[in-house]
Amino acid sequence: MRALLWSVVSVPPPSRASGTSGPRPVPEPVPPAVQQTVRDLVDLSPVLAEVGQRFTAAGFQVHLVGGSVRDALLAAESGAPGVPGDLDLTTDARPEQTLELLRGWAGSTWNTGIAFGTVGADVRGSRLEITTFRADRYDRESRNPEVAWGDSLEDDLARRDFTVNAMAVSLGPDRTVTDPFGGLGDLIRRRLRTPGAAEESFADDPLRMLRAVRFVAQLGLEPDDDVVRAMTAMSAQLGRITAERVQAELSKTLLQASPRAALELFVATGLADVVLPELSALRMEIDEHHQHKDVYSHSLTVLDQAIALEEADPDADSPDLVLRLAALLHDIGKPATRRHEEKGRVSFHHHEVVGAKLVRKRLMALKYPKDVVEAVSRLTFLHLRFHGYGRGEWTDSAVRRYVTDAGSLLPRLHKLVRSDCTTRNRRRAAALAETYDSLEARIVELSAAEDLARVRPDLDGNAIMELLGLPPGPEVGQAWRFLKELRLERGPLDPDDAETALREWWAARQA
Repeated sequence: MRALLWSVVSVPPPSRASGTSGPRPVPEPVPPAVQQTVRDLVDLSPVLAEVGQRFTAAGFQVHLVGGSVRDALLAAESGAPGVPGDLDLTTDARPEQTLELLRGWAGSTWNTGIAFGTVGADVRGSRLEITTFRADRYDRESRNPEVAWGDSLEDDLARRDFTVNAMAVSLGPDRTVTDPFGGLGDLIRRRLRTPGAAEESFADDPLRMLRAVRFVAQLGLEPDDDVVRAMTAMSAQLGRITAERVQAELSKTLLQASPRAALELFVATGLADVVLPELSALRMEIDEHHQHKDVYSHSLTVLDQAIALEEADPDADSPDLVLRLAALLHDIGKPATRRHEEKGRVSFHHHEVVGAKLVRKRLMALKYPKDVVEAVSRLTFLHLRFHGYGRGEWTDSAVRRYVTDAGSLLPRLHKLVRSDCTTRNRRRAAALAETYDSLEARIVELSAAEDLARVRPDLDGNAIMELLGLPPGPEVGQAWRFLKELRLERGPLDPDDAETALREWWAARQA
């Protein structure tokens, strides 16, 4: 199948007017080999064959459309043909007619999107979303379309975001491929275009600009110059989009295998200025003496290296959104803390403290879940701690505090700190890696003797109240914190030693 798909490369690209992503091109015929490939793909899914039979028998058209076609063709190209589990379909049947056709066949249906013409269904584990042909208009003030039913498949495809998502495959007996905007050729050439003028498409829905960024990472597509120009000129329009939708697209981009090129597009077009200005701000001018790195490029490299460590760790969840956000944003406190020192040196004192606050503020504005916000902020705050380790001068107490402060984030902190070394000096890089190896070894050694994952005082609250004759209240909490600090400083204590230390502390407070 892969050879059949690549045979379409000889098809010339559709002509388009200069300065647009194309008025509608003259449709190129889809080669017979590709037609057969698509038939084979559809026939791999009994659910698709059955839904096609049901709609056709009732006199309606129904087509596999959009990302489902794109992903099926990409799977065939890679030599692993298959149809995605979540299937997007379009039909000339109205929503009420679609519900009737699904009755008694689908295991369940839902109509939460029926106002937009979409009916959902689950059929033997396959999730279908079936949408009536649409020819929407947008008010250009919000993303909400004025829903209008369309009269033809081509009109429906014309409103799609990109040509690679504007292909359809009939589920009728003929299995015809409809590709009026050259999406198949664009997919094979890894080119990103819009069905009509890019400016019109992005004015209808500015979120499409962020989808373009994501498709660079997800599909390895390269946007045409006119798409990039439109994104750059219209980046401010992204402010019309809700934070939740922006966050979802940004996260999807970061969770791809290689998001760097997409993030570079995100910053270069000015989209980042609108929704993540702290990332753009990392492009600080390097001082004439080159006393500090290009922080922006450094941050992207840290992200690359963190992804590599994450993927190499069989015990880690991958992709890891928290680690990737921390890798990208760990230095966002540097612009605010840059100081020019004597002899041309540059410092960024306490940038981890400032950065942690900026991370929390920005991720909250983007409506990330609280646990994600706190985890990324904590990693940002801790990412410089290791540099006080020197050549192993830390006491056991310092090692305990490092582990305790990181808590469950410790595996991620290990990866972040190691990724933060981007020096080209091989000797220095090797020395830093060796030093961190020694810290991890000490953590393992201490963990074997102590439960570092759950450092708690040697006496609990009940024992504290009994020893000191206290009722529940703030003083019990203060005593508990004293014992925890003592535990971090000295390691596990015998109960008698802990009691003696507690009594001495309490007596000193009462003096």
